[in-house]
Amino acid sequence: MTFDTFETPALILDTNRLRANAARMLDHCAAHGVTLRPHLKTAKSVDVARIATGGRLDTVTVSTLQEAEHFARAGFDDILYAVGITPNKFPRLRRIAEETGRTIRLTLDSVEMARALRASGLENPVLIELDCGEHRGGLPVDTPMLLEIAEALGPLCTGVMTHAGHSYATDDLTDVARTAGVETETARAAAQKLREAGFDAPVISIGSTPTVLHAPDLTGVTEVRAGIYLFCDLSQFGRNICRLEDIALTVLSTVIGHNRAAGVLTIDAGALAMSKDIGANTYLPEAKYGWLCNPETMTPLDLAIDTVHQEHGTVTVSDPALYDRLPIGSLVRVIPGHACLTAAGGYGGYHVTNGEWWPRIDGWS
Repeated sequence: MTFDTFETPALILDTNRLRANAARMLDHCAAHGVTLRPHLKTAKSVDVARIATGGRLDTVTVSTLQEAEHFARAGFDDILYAVGITPNKFPRLRRIAEETGRTIRLTLDSVEMARALRASGLENPVLIELDCGEHRGGLPVDTPMLLEIAEALGPLCTGVMTHAGHSYATDDLTDVARTAGVETETARAAAQKLREAGFDAPVISIGSTPTVLHAPDLTGVTEVRAGIYLFCDLSQFGRNICRLEDIALTVLSTVIGHNRAAGVLTIDAGALAMSKDIGANTYLPEAKYGWLCNPETMTPLDLAIDTVHQEHGTVTVSDPALYDRLPIGSLVRVIPGHACLTAAGGYGGYHVTNGEWWPRIDGWS
């Protein structure tokens, strides 16, 4: 695929890498006897979703109601909205149900929301969210509120879910496995408490890409949620979760300026195209705002975006010969530090390496 006619910045998706990443995770889950409920918050694309599920049109995860509606209208069912529900979203949930007939599964972690949901008349099934150590959302497993919420939900209670987002606080896979063990045990213990109290808890849902891949034991878990494995990025690479050659998502950018006196060149991929997230730098300091690569071969150029402005990325040039190798108007592909936020830059879709255009959605409404 050649990129000479592309307007930049543009989002490029390598379908061979995407399909390989998806197949590895599907095989991993099948080997462990768990259902993969892929998280589509980064993908936001029906084409990618079908690859992620292996062709199924059900059991996916989203993080906005915009995504939930998009995939429901595309025929997907059993869509988990993995963000705590609030009453201001009830009308849209009702409309999605009436217009598509698809099931949107919800999460919550308070008695107040459980009661509000029952009072609304909505019949969306619910997973009670648990805190397994990240302290972002969810209940501790030993709180009496767990049973109070289940009581308030009644037949809407269908199980539990948790997310060990703090698995990203290390590049040591032994630590990841330990965190994954706590994640799975938290979910199993909560489900057992519900069952012992007479509540149904058929769904035990855990996951992030690191913990799904490195959990020591998934016994009792019914489903796992992961999403970034489809694309990968420098954050995953720096934490030893993926290889560089697994990274499927890049940004095509054009060199728009040389400043030899300052020892920099400028590209048209800045903060909006790449994001300002530098979480990859924690374990890969040289990641900065993204690595520049040859657009055709993806060979790294040993250059990174050092500074971002809204539409400008500034790259430090240590070898003056690079100005001749990268003249103004030449193209590069940039490996992102955090693919989820890079993809959310408003691109509208993916330029796919097989020559196709795959639309994606953005925003909340």
